[in-house]
Amino acid sequence: MSGFWRERLRADVPASLVVVLVALPLSLGIAVASGAPVIAGLISAVVGGVVAGVLGGSVVQVSGPAAGLTLIVAQTVATFGWRGACAITVAAGLLQLLLGASRVARAALAVSPAVVHGMLAGVGVVIVLSQVHVLLGDAPQASALANLKALPRELMHNHTTAVLIGVLTLAVLALWRYVPALPKVIPAPLAAIVVGTATAVVTGWPVQRVEIPDDILSFEAGPQWPGGPLHAGLAAVGAIAMVASVESLLCAVAVDRMHSGPRVNLDRELCGQGAANMVAGALGGLPVAGVIVRSSTNVRAGARSRLSTVLHGVWILVLVLAAVPVIELIPLPALAALLVYTGVQMVNLTHAQQVHQHRETPVYLLTLLAVVVLGLFEGVLVGMACALLLSVWRLTHATVRAHLDGQGWHVVVEGSVTFLAVPRLSRELGRIPAATVVSVELNADFMDHAAVTALHDWLIGHERGGGTVEVHELHHDWYAGAITGQRPPARKLHPTAWWLPRIHRPAAPAETAPPAEGAPTGAKERLVRGARMFHRHAARRIAPLLADLARTGQQPTQLFLTCSDSRVVPSLITATGPGDLFVVRNVGNLVPRYDDAEAASVGAAVDFALNVLQVRTITVCGHSGCGALAALLRPVTHPAPMPHLGSWLRHARPSLARVESAPPSDADHLTRLCQSNVLQQLEHLGTYPAVRERVADGRLELVGMYFDLATSRVHLLGPDHTFTPVDTPSRV
Repeated sequence: MSGFWRERLRADVPASLVVVLVALPLSLGIAVASGAPVIAGLISAVVGGVVAGVLGGSVVQVSGPAAGLTLIVAQTVATFGWRGACAITVAAGLLQLLLGASRVARAALAVSPAVVHGMLAGVGVVIVLSQVHVLLGDAPQASALANLKALPRELMHNHTTAVLIGVLTLAVLALWRYVPALPKVIPAPLAAIVVGTATAVVTGWPVQRVEIPDDILSFEAGPQWPGGPLHAGLAAVGAIAMVASVESLLCAVAVDRMHSGPRVNLDRELCGQGAANMVAGALGGLPVAGVIVRSSTNVRAGARSRLSTVLHGVWILVLVLAAVPVIELIPLPALAALLVYTGVQMVNLTHAQQVHQHRETPVYLLTLLAVVVLGLFEGVLVGMACALLLSVWRLTHATVRAHLDGQGWHVVVEGSVTFLAVPRLSRELGRIPAATVVSVELNADFMDHAAVTALHDWLIGHERGGGTVEVHELHHDWYAGAITGQRPPARKLHPTAWWLPRIHRPAAPAETAPPAEGAPTGAKERLVRGARMFHRHAARRIAPLLADLARTGQQPTQLFLTCSDSRVVPSLITATGPGDLFVVRNVGNLVPRYDDAEAASVGAAVDFALNVLQVRTITVCGHSGCGALAALLRPVTHPAPMPHLGSWLRHARPSLARVESAPPSDADHLTRLCQSNVLQQLEHLGTYPAVRERVADGRLELVGMYFDLATSRVHLLGPDHTFTPVDTPSRV
């Protein structure tokens, strides 16, 4: 056996056994909650593991019966019967297979996460409301509202032994994490089912138990297309295919973030899910989907390939064939308690908080309520409609605020300024008194003709009344372009670092008269103008962040040492903001050795960064065309004496010696010197005892960086002492 397969088996076999411990009780419980034969859940677990594991596009995703499909499967079984539900599952799998072959899998990712999370939360509420009745020893009602209405009576009058089994199972599920060491070996679902089953067996209490038919390998009662209206059956096919596909693809994307192996192929994953559903329906199983609980368990258990997923299906098949008497000891109230616990977890507060942060709580809540009240398919449609309306509202909504400060009136317009925003814009502008100084800040990603006309008409009228108006556009010149007849840009731009000043191409030098005595020079005036722009545009945005930093102090993550060259802007090339970098700049990005007398300035920065700021990274960043190193490489006679520069550049002479002793390369001499200088200065950092000590014990990392001005590309120093460009993620 090769080392490759030996390593795979060593990782995947134990992982598959861990997944079985989670999947087995959940598969049984989901089958019970779906109103299907118990064996159907086990069949789907086997098929999901083997078929979807072999054919799917994710190497670590585990498929099987999913709690998110429980409600729609229960409705399908109640409407069309079990054999009809199996036929619908086969048809849904065929539809998934066709969609995957058509390469439209990524379209499923267009569904708003707020809808998906709301749908899962609604399904969780429905599961809890129905399975609480089973836990109490009674049968669930026909709908979620009926279950909710009957629940007080059940809680008041139903105190059977089934309740004790269910409560005990819930207690184990909730408290298992606090048992030392055991949760890492035995998953909570398995432990809870074992405790509930053992209690029922030892006490001999009369509770309903799992029933598995003797002829589990007989497929005489296979799928049969149900009678009745064709559109009803096709609607069920579409509902199962859509929900199973979206849940599987979103799960695959989420699992991809948990491991470093091969990335998921979404179209292949959809084809694999379709094939698994066709096989599961043909064999009398539940619909199959990718399940986040089993998949994340698989990753955490150390799975390296799809072998773990396939083996988990094989182990479940072995248990079904060899351990039927043991499985039949499991009490239904214990499975109901497991489903109640699972349903509560499906109402994920973290997801709800994320949705709230993106201001999509109405979509989440409406989807949740619609699923509970109307049903799964209807709830998803309501959620998607709400998400669409919210998107349209955001695209057409603009914020307009007018306020007075010490410098005059300020009007801030943000968002998409369309004809729908004209009444609000006119109302705010109408508040401004005549003959006043007004600054209008347009932070607009779009302005249509109606909005431009309204603003321009007001501006003309205000200036005719003796007022002054300045219009500042932060992104595109929508207003200026419209009133001058220029065509506005076809695509909007969204800067990610809004605190940075706008970048202007320097104008060609022109012959101008010397400034009058006492007047500000051009350079000073540019600084003053820049400060005014900062106060007008960025200060109010960045003020809360700076105030927080002023209160809590700086907590940068790294010391960033770079050249004084004005073309190198650290915050720009690293997309960082205030408080992120502790920056040291000097001519040539040089680091004197620790024992050098001129090390005081750089050494002070290193001491402060390591001992006070506790940075974890020190980056030395060089750049192309460095003037200091060019002077070292090609010394010229300058009319003005520069003794300090000559003394300082001696710290770069080891870099020059390194280049001259290195093998020749295709790069020009200056480029090689600029890159070698980064490596040399990192070695100089190693002469500092505090740096050397922290690097040795893993508390500090030294990073080499090189910025190519001509291409605007950042390069990182690799272990082989060569610089490699940082990859740009492709857009998908």
